[in-house]
Amino acid sequence: MESASEMVAFPLLTTPIESNYRACTIPYRFPSDNPRKATPAEIAWIDLFLNSIPSFKKRAETDPTVPDANIKAEVFAQRYTEILEEFKKDPESHGGPPDCILLCRVREQVLRELGFRDIFKKVKDEENAKAISLFVDVVNLNDAIEDEGKRLENLVRGIFAGNIFDLGSAQLAEVFSRDGMSFLASCQNLVSRPWVIDDLDAFKLQWGRKSWKKAIIFVDNSGADIILGILPFARELLRHGTQVVLAANDLPSINDMTYPELVEIISKLKDEHGQLMGVDTSNLLVANSGNDLPVRKSVIFCISWYYINWVMVSHFNAVAAAIIILLLLLLLGKGVVGLWKHIGLGWGVFARHTRIVMVDGLRTKFWHDIWCGDKSSQGLIPYSVHTWM
Repeated sequence: MESASEMVAFPLLTTPIESNYRACTIPYRFPSDNPRKATPAEIAWIDLFLNSIPSFKKRAETDPTVPDANIKAEVFAQRYTEILEEFKKDPESHGGPPDCILLCRVREQVLRELGFRDIFKKVKDEENAKAISLFVDVVNLNDAIEDEGKRLENLVRGIFAGNIFDLGSAQLAEVFSRDGMSFLASCQNLVSRPWVIDDLDAFKLQWGRKSWKKAIIFVDNSGADIILGILPFARELLRHGTQVVLAANDLPSINDMTYPELVEIISKLKDEHGQLMGVDTSNLLVANSGNDLPVRKSVIFCISWYYINWVMVSHFNAVAAAIIILLLLLLLGKGVVGLWKHIGLGWGVFARHTRIVMVDGLRTKFWHDIWCGDKSSQGLIPYSVHTWM
């Protein structure tokens, strides 16, 4: 089942949304900071986006849907570089001060003004095809684990491994271009527990005690992330008796999965009986989140939202959330878009910057940026989870 209803405000957000809701929780600046001078955090983020420009330019140059793509890609690189440098000189320019949402939105705006709608389309299609070919093997490996707790942990580790396919990260994009990425190898290279913040045991305990009525999963990257990470986990929730809503972006952004793409992939993975590897999918719903940026993830139960740049969701999502007993959100790295300077630390660092929070809701965080990972582990990026039963 899928949904493409009219857009309405999420009913659990305190109104008026404009004055009561803050999308970013990263401490980019404080009241005492000079409004005309970029803070160290703002400069770090601006540099992160500057470092991503070559990989975006390369993708844009080969976009077959845009005439003179190579010329327009150069214009994009120059124009976006100028804007980022202007943010450094005057953080209040271009609607600032800058945060991750604004930096993403300006980048997408420049691309779209030049006619680039989906510069990652080719690589998304290629990675989706590869992941689809591995789906049966990955599900069979998980199903072969008889111990429920170990199977659940393996599914969570698969989510982390899948999220390495994040081409918004300049360093990850470089590694992907040079060496490719193997889902199974990524699973093996994740460090052992405990992670920096690790509530997986609490989640296992809850899993064994109850079956939730509904879960909403806001999906992230195409390829291994959604197909080999999220979908096996969603399938396990379906087996557990939970109705699962997969919410995907409305418009393309980086290599994120879009709603039409997700509908097509689910259709390809179902068998002739409409099942997902033997599991009934009548309780699997696909919804349009209404988002057009890679920064929109949230953690909710009652209402706690983080890294979310949209306030309008489909009416279907709103109604589903209003009657929810569990809102499961998997936050997989789009509060950040790069592994900043530290790719040499290896894949093990990635899992060290992972966060799981469980209070009748699950948040998995796979930091692609060392600055954010460090701030999170030090408690400098605030999080809270509220239960609503």
